[in-house]
Amino acid sequence: MKHLTKKIFALTLAGSVWAPWALAAGTAPWHNIGRDATADEVAAWDIDVRPDFKGLPAGSGSVARGAEVWEAQCALCHGVFGESNEVFTPIVGGTTAKDIETGRVANLLPAKQWPQRSTIMKVPTLSTLWDYINRAMPWNAPKSLSADEVYAVTAYILNLAEVVPEDFTLSNKNIADVQKRLPNRNGMAAYEPLWDIKAKGDVKAVACMKDCIADVKLVSSLPDHARDAHGNLAKQNRIIGPVRGADTTKPPPPTLSAALTASGDAGAPTIRASGDMKVLLTAQACTACHGMKQKLVGPGFKQVADKYQGKPGVIDYLVKKIQGGGSGVWGPVPMPAQAQLKEADARVIAEWLAAGAH
Repeated sequence: MKHLTKKIFALTLAGSVWAPWALAAGTAPWHNIGRDATADEVAAWDIDVRPDFKGLPAGSGSVARGAEVWEAQCALCHGVFGESNEVFTPIVGGTTAKDIETGRVANLLPAKQWPQRSTIMKVPTLSTLWDYINRAMPWNAPKSLSADEVYAVTAYILNLAEVVPEDFTLSNKNIADVQKRLPNRNGMAAYEPLWDIKAKGDVKAVACMKDCIADVKLVSSLPDHARDAHGNLAKQNRIIGPVRGADTTKPPPPTLSAALTASGDAGAPTIRASGDMKVLLTAQACTACHGMKQKLVGPGFKQVADKYQGKPGVIDYLVKKIQGGGSGVWGPVPMPAQAQLKEADARVIAEWLAAGAH
């Protein structure tokens, strides 16, 4: 990011700059495209961490602290010991003390048939692991961890992989030394033709322009159990093309809160339409773990509705469970707390569930 131009040249970035006041002033929404970005705007995008650890913020975190953060934020998807559960593949496993010594994971060699490749087996640079946790984790609230918490979680993962001891504290000052013990640090391979424009390609064939393959029909379809797991995907993807796009002559659409709450009474939301519910559920990543009817990671919304329909105090109970999370009601996989979800939106979901999730 540091070497990129400081000019705002994309609508995505420019939109965050001009939208609040440009429309109110009656000016064209694109009038600010091309101006110099402010120092604060550049800093907000400048979060990358490179293999040489440039860009790494100052901070530190112990293995013990990492275990606490992991238990609260990570274990529900990745397992208490990084062994995974029914959600994602393992974070650790498949490496040996010999791998730490050589920097090449033997179980990745062609002659090996290791059943499951873990993250620690594959990643060659510790900066990649740190950067990904910092950017994307936890999945329901990315970028919510402090720098010290990211160091701590990284330290905990490294301890699980026996790269660092239990009493270790990882920091920006010693991370380069820890990189020298990463099991697959020497495992990165670069295929020259992909980087050298003068090299030969990795495939060789004669281009076919007519009747290349006969009687072949390619189709793609989701299985029935997953077809509606995340709502209508067609409506979630804006169609773009030479004559299509956002109509800037019309006012922006109402906010999600306005679409889902009663007019003038945000404290007592009501459901406007089933389509609005899918917007809310998708926006809050609820559909990542819950199908509309069937169980995915957690129970289907209809299953929850059937379980609690007609019970006294169910709306307040569901609001508390949605925001606070919990475990044991629907199996061993816990539901994380949804601290980012406003109580008004949680109550909309609870009312919808109590009414049968139709």
